[in-house]
Order: sequence, then structure tokens, then C-alpha cells
Amino acid sequence: MKLITIYHLKRVFALALLTVAVAACKKGDNPNNLPDVNAKDYEGTVDGYKSSDEVASKNLVAYWSFDGDLNEKISGTAPTTVAGNTFVDAGLKGKALSLNSGFLYFAKQFDAFKTANFKSFTISTWVQILNNGSKRTMVFQLARPGVFNGNINFILNTNSFPATNTNELKINPTFTGVNGGMQDNINTLRDSPGMPNYVPYLTPQIGATKWTHLLLTYETTTGFFNIWADGVKVGAFSSRGVGNSTFNSFEPSEVIFGGNYNIVPGKAVNADANFAAMTGRIDEFKIWNIALTDAHIKAIFNLGKAGK
Repeated sequence: MKLITIYHLKRVFALALLTVAVAACKKGDNPNNLPDVNAKDYEGTVDGYKSSDEVASKNLVAYWSFDGDLNEKISGTAPTTVAGNTFVDAGLKGKALSLNSGFLYFAKQFDAFKTANFKSFTISTWVQILNNGSKRTMVFQLARPGVFNGNINFILNTNSFPATNTNELKINPTFTGVNGGMQDNINTLRDSPGMPNYVPYLTPQIGATKWTHLLLTYETTTGFFNIWADGVKVGAFSSRGVGNSTFNSFEPSEVIFGGNYNIVPGKAVNADANFAAMTGRIDEFKIWNIALTDAHIKAIFNLGKAGK
């Protein structure tokens, strides 16, 4: 073969490679063969979701919408005993539960909360609440029959400030470890700026007509127990350890909204009167059997603000 022909073929091959390379870099090309994305699918969404119902839906194990009824939606379970409860319009989504020195008591072992099924969790709710300067508030308790402290105690220290203070809310949830001991977290100042364990005092604003988002997460493999308020992580003592400190969902368990056994007639377990039956409103109460990611949590908050 003549040298000029070989040279010509090399030039043609080089130009072909260059053409392919340029084509592969063109804007709008799809080098990874990803499926086409339709922008219309994202119209009207918040953080990619059309509704908070879409967030980690496969791991959602309990849901009280309080949109005109008291039943837990997944199991269809109705409460056993109620007091001081009504529904109000202008909930976060539809209607909301309003408690006036009230509570809901579910005398049922939910399958979702059995020991083998419930290791990690996320609990999300929206509340309208005021401080009262005298009594603590139990928004939700995964109660243990005959025991004062439940498996999970979603506690608000509404006794810390008078009702006129709507700029601060002490959030102090607890859970039981495998040895029966209690672990907690709270939003408070920890150490001083510059110190290794420094955490600033972070608190949501509250009010009788302001919806405040409160959320807890617990991851069993790490022992981290986090508090979120209005899309911000606020707990000062998140690392609760593993081993004997690991969360355990003892059986049997029951569910109480707005109090503990001591405020349910005929169910008192001791003389402790630190809690009063709840006065406030609750809406969109959800429980997942995983610890949601930060992105999930912020999406839930943003969706709620948008009424989704």
C-alpha cells in the first residue's frame, strides 16, 4: 500500500474519533443513557414531592391524619377512650385534632410497634401549643401497661415558661433502652462556643394559631436520637450510645395522645402529676420504621408549609 494512502486513512480515522468525542460532549447529550425526564412531572412539587404522603411511603407504619376522624389510617384502629377532643378547620391539611385538657387512648398492641418490627424510627407531627408554666405535655406516648415511662415519650416541657412566652419551647423526648433505662435529648445550650461539644440553644416559635413542626429520629445502629423543629436540628445530646442504651420496643405496648396513663381514668400507675392532659392541636402525625435522612425531613417541613 502506498504511503500516501496510509497517511490518508490515518487522517480519516483521527477525524472520525474527534467527531465522536465532540458529539459526546454536546450539551443535552445523554452519555449515561439515563431515561428521559419530563419536566411536567415536577410541576407543582416541593423538593420533588407532590405530597408529604410520598416521603418514604414504603416505611410509613402509622398515620393519624385527624382529618375528621380519630382512626389510625394504616390499621384502621379506633381509640378505646377519648376525652376533651374536637376537630377544627384550618388544620395543616384539612381538619386537625383539638384537645382541651384531652387525650386519646388506644388499648391495642400495634403490630408495627412490636419488638421485632420497630428498631429505628421517625416521628413527625405538627402542633399548635402554648407554654403553661406549670405542667409538662405528652404529645404522644408508646406506652407500656402499668409502667409510667413508655417505650417512647414525646415530651414538651411546657412547664418551663409562662403562656406569654411564644418564642421558646423546650422539647425533651425520651425512650427506653434494652435494660429498661431511659435515654433522652433536649434542645438547650451545650458548652461554650469553640468547645468540641458546643451546641447553641435553638428553639422554634410557637403559638395558639401557629403550626410548629416537631420531628424525632432514632437510628438503632448508631444510637443517634435527634430532635428537629421547623426543619432545623435542635437537640443538644443526640448521641445516646448503643449496647444497653439501644432502643427497645417492649411488648405489650399501647398508644396515648395528649398524656400518659396517669391522666386516663382508671389507668393511673403512680401519683406523679407532672403531666396534664394536653391543651393544643395536633395534625398529620406519622411514624416510620426508619430514621429519615436530613433531606427527607426538610422536604416534610417544606411540604407542610405549602399545605401538601
